[in-house]
Amino acid sequence: MRPSGPATSRSPASRARPASRPRPAVAVLLDVACVLAFVAIGRASHHDGESVAGLAAVAWPFLAGLALGLLAARGWRRPTAIVPAGLGAWLGAAVGGMLLRVAAGQGTAPAFIGVALAVLGLFLLGWRAVAAVLFR
Repeated sequence: MRPSGPATSRSPASRARPASRPRPAVAVLLDVACVLAFVAIGRASHHDGESVAGLAAVAWPFLAGLALGLLAARGWRRPTAIVPAGLGAWLGAAVGGMLLRVAAGQGTAPAFIGVALAVLGLFLLGWRAVAAVLFR
C-alpha cells in the first residue's frame, strides 16, 4: 500500500515544468505577422495584387501604430498578456494605423475602420488568448 500525501498524489503531468512563455521579441514577431496577414488578406480580397511595395504601402501605418501601442502599453513587460500588451497592440495598430493613414492621405472608409478593428482585434488578442491557455 502506498502512503498518500502531497508528494505521492501528484501525477507525472502535474510535476512537469510548465512551458516557458514567449520572449518579447517572439511576441513582436507574432504581432507583426498578424498585421501583415491582415493587410495581405485585405489586398487579396480587393484584387490589389501581392507586390511587396503595395503590401508595404498599406502596412506601414498599421505597423507604426502597432509599435506606438506596444510602447505606450510597455508591452515588453508582459508581452503575451491581453491587458495591457494585447490591448495596446490592438488599439495602436487599429486606431494609430487609421490616424497615420489619414495623415498620409490614404482612405479610411467607415466600413474599413470597422473591419480593421474587428480583424486586428481577433488576430492580436486572439493569439494572446491561445497563449494564455497553452502557458497556464
